[in-house]
Amino acid sequence: MAAQNAFPLMHFSVAIVGALIGVVILLFGRKLFWLCVAAVGFAAGVELAPHLVHEPSPLLALTVALVLGLIGALLALFLQKIAIAVLGFLAGGKLAGAIAGAFFVHYAQYSAFIFLAGGVIGAILLLVLFDWALIVVSSLIGAHLIQSAIVLPPSGSTILFIGLAIIGIMVQAASLRRSSA
Repeated sequence: MAAQNAFPLMHFSVAIVGALIGVVILLFGRKLFWLCVAAVGFAAGVELAPHLVHEPSPLLALTVALVLGLIGALLALFLQKIAIAVLGFLAGGKLAGAIAGAFFVHYAQYSAFIFLAGGVIGAILLLVLFDWALIVVSSLIGAHLIQSAIVLPPSGSTILFIGLAIIGIMVQAASLRRSSA
């Protein structure tokens, strides 16, 4: 009986960890680039686990997420240009899928193409416009991680996402201006 009660708690802790990482990335994604890449790996791991194993346990989902997050952090520390391109690709693909899901009802049949196109655009943007792209991408990723942990109706979820993204962009842009001056 106690083991059954632990699983909802573990699922809840995955959401809390995701939200806390989201807050840090939302506000400090440009300065903590390695954490931003690790968070993208963590978010990808949470979404990838159900594709690896049918109905994975929360412990397995958390383990896959943490392993991919660690790989992302190591990439960011040792292979920065590759990590920038990988971050841009994964974030661009994820965001393209989220945007397609928000605006198109029947986007699932094109999801691989949408992810690939968004990924290529994200990688190119992040490599060319690194600081500003990292501010925008990390704000969007942070907002997504926070919004995903909170259960709201679709319109409330969209408003929360947009509001958090704007706050993240403003905070990080102010930090960039202070460090440039």
